[in-house]
Amino acid sequence: MKKLISTLAAIAAGLALALPACAGDFKSDRIIVTTTGEGKDVVLIPGLSSSASVWDTTIQALPGYRYHVVQVKGFAGVPAEANATGPVVAPLAEEVARYIVSEKLDRPAVTGHSMGGTVGMMVAARHPGLVSRLMVVDMIPFMGAMFMPNATPDSVAPIAGQIRDGIRNAPAAGRQATAEQTIAGMIKTEAFRPAAIKHAMDSDPATSGQAMYELITTDLRPELANIKVPLRVLWVLPPGAPITAEQMAGYYQMSYANAPNASLRQVTDSCHFIMFDQPELFQAELKTFIQ
Repeated sequence: MKKLISTLAAIAAGLALALPACAGDFKSDRIIVTTTGEGKDVVLIPGLSSSASVWDTTIQALPGYRYHVVQVKGFAGVPAEANATGPVVAPLAEEVARYIVSEKLDRPAVTGHSMGGTVGMMVAARHPGLVSRLMVVDMIPFMGAMFMPNATPDSVAPIAGQIRDGIRNAPAAGRQATAEQTIAGMIKTEAFRPAAIKHAMDSDPATSGQAMYELITTDLRPELANIKVPLRVLWVLPPGAPITAEQMAGYYQMSYANAPNASLRQVTDSCHFIMFDQPELFQAELKTFIQ
């Protein structure tokens, strides 16, 4: 196990050294974007409390593209800057859109994992014509719907507030235990868990808590009609979920019903980080999606 972890760490370190410090002259107090490779432009957005390095093994396995890898400030040890106070998720989407325009990218493909999927949906829905296609990795357009029947952003706000405050105010020991338990349910492949736990622990609790609040209280379902480009959604049935795969499939279909060009696929034998637990399947999906 230690040898495998060391090997993965070496791969990640090598990739990190290959990346420039920033992309072009783009400056932002919310995101850092690094680029690697040559070819069709692909924007990769990680999830809540994650590092941009979650995409390293995917990038290594799929050469031939120009990857623009987003790192959210406030996550994985990067100073929060503007993300330390006020709204987080929607401003992140605006910064990604600004990056695409600033760097003169020609309708790139966008892939987002978890919160990154929400950011991707915001970009595609609120800036039509800016992207050529969107892949959402295990995320729904309204997280609040998971918490109660007939949920609305207002009805789930109290629950979201409790979760935000719990993340923001948890003592270090409590955060460590929570991170370990949470990541164990999100990553089936044990070798990838230590890095993900460290990323979570190194993230700014206020930024993570506020972002989670917004994910729960933001309903993007009415905006999906604005996404005219192909929309590919990969999803998993979480371990211990109190519903069947068929019920979850129906829920996803309803959630994305407003998206005219959405296609959905369940990924089995995987937890939330599909790129870790089913790398070959994920890479094949991403390659087909990009092309």
